[in-house]
Amino acid sequence: MSIDRIFEAMANDTDRTSVVPISLFVAVLCLCIVAAHLLKESRWVNESITAIVIGCITGTVILLLSKGSSSHILQFDEELFFIYLLPPIIFNAGFQVKKKQFFQNFLTIMLFGAAGVFISSIIISVGSYWLFPKVGFNGLDLRDYLALGVIFSSTDTVCTLQVLHQDETPRLYSLVFGEGVVNDATAVVIFNAIQKLDVSKIHGWTAVYFFGDFLYLFSTSTVLGIATGLLTAYVLKALYFGRHSTDREISLMILMAYLSYMMAELLQLSGILTVFFCGIVMSHYAWHNVTENSRISTRHIFATLSFIAETFIFLYVGMDALDIEKWKMTKTRLSTILGINCIIIFLVLLGRAVFVFPLSILSNFLSSNVEAAPVTFKHQVIIWWAGLMRGAVSIALAFNQFTFSGVTMDPVHATMVTSTVAVVLFTTMVFGMLTKPLVRNVIPRHARAHDTNLSKEKDITLPLLPIDDAGASSFQQAKRSLTMLLERPAHTIHAYWRKFDDTYMRPVFGGPT
Repeated sequence: MSIDRIFEAMANDTDRTSVVPISLFVAVLCLCIVAAHLLKESRWVNESITAIVIGCITGTVILLLSKGSSSHILQFDEELFFIYLLPPIIFNAGFQVKKKQFFQNFLTIMLFGAAGVFISSIIISVGSYWLFPKVGFNGLDLRDYLALGVIFSSTDTVCTLQVLHQDETPRLYSLVFGEGVVNDATAVVIFNAIQKLDVSKIHGWTAVYFFGDFLYLFSTSTVLGIATGLLTAYVLKALYFGRHSTDREISLMILMAYLSYMMAELLQLSGILTVFFCGIVMSHYAWHNVTENSRISTRHIFATLSFIAETFIFLYVGMDALDIEKWKMTKTRLSTILGINCIIIFLVLLGRAVFVFPLSILSNFLSSNVEAAPVTFKHQVIIWWAGLMRGAVSIALAFNQFTFSGVTMDPVHATMVTSTVAVVLFTTMVFGMLTKPLVRNVIPRHARAHDTNLSKEKDITLPLLPIDDAGASSFQQAKRSLTMLLERPAHTIHAYWRKFDDTYMRPVFGGPT
């Protein structure tokens, strides 16, 4: 056989070894979609749980066929998650969000999503540092404990959002959804900051520097996302792509959104925050500059990409639970592993409760009674429960911290990876199954209808702010504006923003007429 034929045969073998796993994984993804559709009306099961169960079944079959050597079709890589799977999920979240509800509840969302992550991370880190040795588990350093706090503070609100509806419970949906996005972004920013932290030189000013870095990353990432969205809107408005091809409009929006994420990662910023705010700006300006066909297509395309990415992630989590290599590498006793998992779940429950209920009281105190209804105790229970599930971000951060390209030879690190997978499975399966019954019992259908009517009535009866009053003196206008700002801060700021938006922004960048 000639050298050329040998290389050709080797190339064919390589192609086949990569094509076969991808084909199998796509087939299983199709099975997940069909099964989720058939079980959509189930009281206990949702799409996330369906994907995990099918992943476990698929992993078991592969494990038996491979005689115990592997349970994977594809090998997990955290870069695959952060570069290809996470951007469409976050961008679609920003693109589809109801902006009015999101920004009216922005203070509460930031309290839950940003301050809450700090509080929960501290509780989980300190609790793990104190309780792990009591069950006979040692070997983690200070950086590992700090990372653990962030890993298990990252929430996954998919299960709850599949039950709640924007039209039925607009404010509750906005709070749960907004906290989930800000929570993920904050968790990733804090995790990256911990990786750069010199734990051997921690002093009194370390917390101040750490918080300053967080504010810098948060603000610059947000500005980058807004700038990219505005640039896309201006190009679409000025060049009118739809005159020639709607495909170019859609392609430009998709590529610019992805470019904003990659630029943030290149500049070591938060790509999650950047692509989220890029999605908000594009939906407010760029989406109105494209043709009607492009508007319909973009919403379906972004939602489809997000749905496939979420299903992919949960399917892999189910298969990874049976990764025999990690379980073999774990030298820890079964009783110790069970103790670790119980400690983590307890700390997740505790850390969540410690900030949700007090911060809800603080939010109700800071919010005007005239402006918005308070976050009731029933809503607080739903918000607390919504953040108990752990998902793909926790898995990705754990792999990043305790493995190298998905592989670890350290028994202690292998134990933490398997424990993370076990906690994700338990919280998603158990807590996720109880989400539908909980929401239906805590917030009955008639109560949800009342919330919807109240929200609509409030929007209709809200008086217009007298910003422009030519007959009043400048002092009277300033006094009136200050009074309205104190009584209805969110609505006053929103009114001034609409005036600025209509006068300066929309003529340049486009938007609804």
